[in-house]
Amino acid sequence: MMNDLQLALALADAADQISLTRFKSLDLNVETKPDRTPVTDADKSVEAEIRKLIAEAAPEDAVIGEEYENTGSGLRAWIIDPIDGTANFLRGIPIWATLIALKENGVLTTSVVSAPALGRRWWATKGAGAWTQDVDGSVRRISVSAVSDLADSYISYNSLQQWQRIGKAANIESLSEKVWRIRAFGDFLSYMYVAEGAIDAASEPDLKIYDIAALVPIVEEAGGRFTDLSGELTAESSNVLASNGLIHEAIRAELNR
Repeated sequence: MMNDLQLALALADAADQISLTRFKSLDLNVETKPDRTPVTDADKSVEAEIRKLIAEAAPEDAVIGEEYENTGSGLRAWIIDPIDGTANFLRGIPIWATLIALKENGVLTTSVVSAPALGRRWWATKGAGAWTQDVDGSVRRISVSAVSDLADSYISYNSLQQWQRIGKAANIESLSEKVWRIRAFGDFLSYMYVAEGAIDAASEPDLKIYDIAALVPIVEEAGGRFTDLSGELTAESSNVLASNGLIHEAIRAELNR
């Protein structure tokens, strides 16, 4: 019988097989959801397969996903984003990933972020550290950076339009003048770069639980901090900040001016 991490990795393997087959496919079917975000047949197929495998391996577990209604109840829930970065996926940009997380008794304990088009994968379990598999197949433990001065920090802010919508575009502009470098890597990748120590912080507004859940254990097990922009992270959090922990409050203060 597989443990939770083994199951999560097996789910990611199955997702990768489907998503890679549909990536850059000429017959990819794309629809627009009510919130005006795109969804492809790959998103739906990946989530359907993950749900099927969870039902077989852990039938008592609940499932929260982006494309289908939540199922089940209880103290254990799998949280799935079948393709994080659908806009990239449908344009042939390889920066997209399947996000898989397990929440137990209200705590995110296990997660996998799998980006097969990049040849990368990240995972973590509570108390066991954060890990990544590189393009060459080698596996290594990862940790956040040791940058402690805001002036030396490298920040990812994702989409300027999102910050404009919540009235904080000026905050991003102000922050950019106080740090060493600021870029928009986007989606899951910003947070994985924080976990690896390649950058020092990432922040993003207007997210859903399935966008966030799988990122949290990896950043925290790498030694970082992951919070709401205005307080501690909750199931209702939408605006988030992840960092190496050392510059967390300085960045949060700038973004909340």
